[in-house]
Amino acid sequence: MEPTTDRGVRVSCEGGVARVVLCRPERRNAFDDDVIARLTEVVTHLSGDRDVRVIVLEGEGKAFSAGADLDWMRRMVTASREDNVADALRLANLYEALHCAPKAVIAKVHGAALGGGAGLVAAADVAVAAEGTVLGFTEARLGILPAVISPYAGMKIGAGHARRWFVTGARMDAAEAQRIGLVHEVVPADELEAATKRLAFDVLQCGPQAVGHCKELVEDVVGGLAMAGALEDGFENVKTYTATRIAEARVSAEGQEGLKAFLEKRRPRWAQ
Repeated sequence: MEPTTDRGVRVSCEGGVARVVLCRPERRNAFDDDVIARLTEVVTHLSGDRDVRVIVLEGEGKAFSAGADLDWMRRMVTASREDNVADALRLANLYEALHCAPKAVIAKVHGAALGGGAGLVAAADVAVAAEGTVLGFTEARLGILPAVISPYAGMKIGAGHARRWFVTGARMDAAEAQRIGLVHEVVPADELEAATKRLAFDVLQCGPQAVGHCKELVEDVVGGLAMAGALEDGFENVKTYTATRIAEARVSAEGQEGLKAFLEKRRPRWAQ
């Protein structure tokens, strides 16, 4: 697939890996309503493309994403409550599209990921950052809230860390982001691309359907069903659900191929 650029987003695909690049370097890849709409379209399209197995989200220039574009913020200051709700829902839809995509989403982070940019990192499945990267949920310093990114940040870093970083609006370095779980790996800047390719390669060794189902499993068990443990039969529900999921995977075409390949000491058909 030849790279295409539209509304501040460049997309290319090679070997099952789609590269989605924020390309507004003059604005540190800050996003506005147009970029949000385009990103949502791109992620939704890639989610339905059988040839795509990994989505890498990155930024051009000196920063991953500085968050909200200043001109966009000025417009929303004078917008009505109803218009602000509609605008925020569009941003929420973007994070949901990334979080729920049936593909592995890798955030390749450098420079800065602030506000909504940190939200993109939180919504990704895996995040690798260059040393020297600065991240932060900085909304409170503007008198607003990291509201639509809070479900994804909370799942990644937990309530305790979310409170600490939300209420201070402070910036953290990449090492701290890794310590609290927002970022999974930190590497020297000149190794960032190689680390991203390695992570993508790891995903490509997994069953394409299994990857999507793994994401569903985490969402259901960690984000949903585990909470039912407060109910009398909550843990029984979790046990039954997880046992059913593994049984379905074992008898699926992909599961049969993977298990047979392991027993026959060969690579499964999907592995690259």
